[in-house]
Amino acid sequence: MLRRLSLLISLLLGGALVLGGCGSSVLEDLGKRPSSAPSAAPVQVSGAVGEPPALDYEQPYDVVQAGARTVWPGSGDPVVDGEPVLLNMYAEDGRDGTVISSTYIDAPGWYTMSAESLGSNLYDTLRGQKVGARMLLLEEDGGVPVILVVDVLPTHAAGAEVTAAKGLPTVERRDDGTPSVTVPTKADPPSDLQVQPLVRGTGPQVQVGQVVTMRFTAVRWSDGRQFDTTWSAGTRPQSATVGIGQLVDGLDQGLIEQTVGSQVLLVVPPGLGYGGTSSDLADETLVYVVDILDAHFQVTEDESTGQGKGDDGGDPEKDAPEEPPGD
Repeated sequence: MLRRLSLLISLLLGGALVLGGCGSSVLEDLGKRPSSAPSAAPVQVSGAVGEPPALDYEQPYDVVQAGARTVWPGSGDPVVDGEPVLLNMYAEDGRDGTVISSTYIDAPGWYTMSAESLGSNLYDTLRGQKVGARMLLLEEDGGVPVILVVDVLPTHAAGAEVTAAKGLPTVERRDDGTPSVTVPTKADPPSDLQVQPLVRGTGPQVQVGQVVTMRFTAVRWSDGRQFDTTWSAGTRPQSATVGIGQLVDGLDQGLIEQTVGSQVLLVVPPGLGYGGTSSDLADETLVYVVDILDAHFQVTEDESTGQGKGDDGGDPEKDAPEEPPGD
């Protein structure tokens, strides 16, 4: 039976897009790597929020004692038992620096703050932490030293309240951040895109081409009826690349330059929504309330695994898989 670390690796592999050739087992690959005299020197962690961390340590690394430390503390809301938690995670095999898993290839992982969801070690590490914290975990199992960096992301908007312009829909929020939207009665919808921050987060601005992770509620202006939401129980946030047509034009335009951590009200006219399509929303002005939880540029597999920088001086084009994962 696989021991405790296997649960951590399973969490990483299940919660993020896994690196490596198609059809191969990461655990099998790890077991095939040669070992030599290990190092127990400290692991140094650097890098900005929203980017994969840079780890500096002597290889092969020996986890003399499993444990965790805070790279930097968070200043946001504390994580709460039983409530959702959003995490960016990056893990390396300490023997040779190979990336085991990275959410920066795709999008952050959405979990419940519980030992069942996170595994006992990660759960214990996150207890008492706040949004914005970066943690370093060191584990070993079966000769595999795992060096894991975890960033705690917000699960709802937080920041300075902004007074909305008159004539726009009003938004109320429950304690957990769930918004409810009221559309003005007997008022004609605006003909142009309206972008109104309601809560101004302190994170970096969203840029074209970034993967944005968001929670949102969407209603029709015509009758105030909700037609979509990610706030219902068991629903994960949505992640999409902004500015390339994955979202309706109103969101593509309106989310650019908003700050991470913000809540933004967008009133989207039909021409920037579903106008000209066969959707039953084609003639509707749409109202979105969007909480921006994360934004980062997608890191390719080659960049994450550091191909071309290893001991063998590998060739990124030669070493790349013939077909991208998932095709």
